[in-house]
Amino acid sequence: MPPLEQLPIPLLEWFGEHARRLPWRDDPTPYHVWVSEIMLQQTRVAAVVDYYRRFMDAVPTVADLAQLDPDQLMKLWQGLGYYSRARNLHKAAGQIMDRFGGEFPMDYEDIRSLAGVGDYTAGAIASIAFGQPVPAVDGNVLRVVSRINGDEADITLPAAKRRIGAQIEQIMPIAQPGAFNQALMELGATVCLPNGAPLCDRCPARGFCRAHLEERTGQIPVKTPKKARRVEERVVFLIFHEGQVALRRREEKGLLAGLWEYPNEPAPAEHALQDWGIDAQGVPAGTGRHIFTHIEWHMRAQCVQADSADLPGGWAWAGREELARQYAVPNAFRAFEEKVLEQLGRFGQERDYDL
Repeated sequence: MPPLEQLPIPLLEWFGEHARRLPWRDDPTPYHVWVSEIMLQQTRVAAVVDYYRRFMDAVPTVADLAQLDPDQLMKLWQGLGYYSRARNLHKAAGQIMDRFGGEFPMDYEDIRSLAGVGDYTAGAIASIAFGQPVPAVDGNVLRVVSRINGDEADITLPAAKRRIGAQIEQIMPIAQPGAFNQALMELGATVCLPNGAPLCDRCPARGFCRAHLEERTGQIPVKTPKKARRVEERVVFLIFHEGQVALRRREEKGLLAGLWEYPNEPAPAEHALQDWGIDAQGVPAGTGRHIFTHIEWHMRAQCVQADSADLPGGWAWAGREELARQYAVPNAFRAFEEKVLEQLGRFGQERDYDL
């Protein structure tokens, strides 16, 4: 018997004993599955759990999400990164309200048509929430199936993903498609690991996994190396005036689209303050580094005390309260968060002292 055909029974038994208790698994409605799967894209489970709970407390239904102010959504999402996911969630909620009368669509193709929903996410929702026998093929699943089959095809190629999806569809238990998809993902996330040696002694497939039996887990799966990230040197300006820090909103397209940020420009940015009409000098305020998917920012900050409250159009002043409740500043600038809060706190202390 081919190795993959031996997987369903031992995998489901293993999942029944070892599945992690996760909030979206406790009540797998379409809305809960959808939001959790979008949050989990390129983000660790441990980082998502608290965000998911807060999100559901604030936005418990599709209708609530569709009506949510975009800035409030970004504040809820702050720290999760990949903010286009949140924008697509909002857009898709509107589609559900407008096209499907507020009811989450059951048909796979209808689910797939929602903004930000690809083959994997549509398969996860259709199988977990609606019990449809549709594969959900993510990186974890590609790795597990490639190792079990001893398959050395490049899993980054669309043809390999389609072939593995078809193989899973052939062995999927009709009565438990959602559990089976989750079990495959769980096995890849907790046992058949992507980095470092897989924990083969804990794997329900160890008796028939070709990569394990042939000692090729270090060679499988095969992936085309990613291109080197482009490095950008940037200067970040932390501009303060009377207990507030200056923020500007990024353009609606491109990296960190529509989010608020501390003003920054490509280095050396020698004339930036002058161009913005700010008559002040900056002093060094530390360095930071942030890695995006294709770009890496190397940043050095300048602390600026502005004499005037005048700012370029579209900018805003924000105090501690506004930073905490209103403005979503991306994680890219987290290296400077302590400096900003220190400066804002210092203003409050000085005022108290003067009084």
